[in-house]
Amino acid sequence: MARIVYLTNASLDGYIEDADGRFDWSSPSDDLHAFYNDLLRPVGTLLYGRRLYETMAVWETDPDLIGENAITAEFAALWQAADKVVWSRTLDAPLTARTRLERAFDPDAVRALAAGADRDLAIGGAELAAHAFRAGLVDEVQLVLHPVVVGGGKRALPDGVRAHLALLDQRTFPGGHVYVRYAVRH
Repeated sequence: MARIVYLTNASLDGYIEDADGRFDWSSPSDDLHAFYNDLLRPVGTLLYGRRLYETMAVWETDPDLIGENAITAEFAALWQAADKVVWSRTLDAPLTARTRLERAFDPDAVRALAAGADRDLAIGGAELAAHAFRAGLVDEVQLVLHPVVVGGGKRALPDGVRAHLALLDQRTFPGGHVYVRYAVRH
């Protein structure tokens, strides 16, 4: 059975975007971006909410971004090779290949997807991740903490959810970024 991993960027005060919906403070250096490539390598399926999916679709639809350098080209190739499942009530059709739409979050269907997968699933998007946390589906939490305090916005971790975690890994990067990886104790 594959793991379901919640992987996201967060400000030091725990937000994935600020109160204005901006996340420009999370642009990675080349070293950090290469590390993201390493994190994406074992992932076979990306689980997204609509907004994050639309943001990430540029890794297939924007040739300028894809060809920026070897690191971004590799990330684009890894992203494109993964299957994508997008939960949206408003998106009419997928914007990218290897993508299917779901209208309502069904924990049992996600559990079955993980049970039948031979590669990990990565969940992205705070709202979708909150559903997965509440359903007890998240096996690992991987956060890249950015050295910025944004004072409010969209929280990286859901309110109203209690989880006990065990530290599996940590790493620091030049510029003050910190990666932490936790197992969720079920």
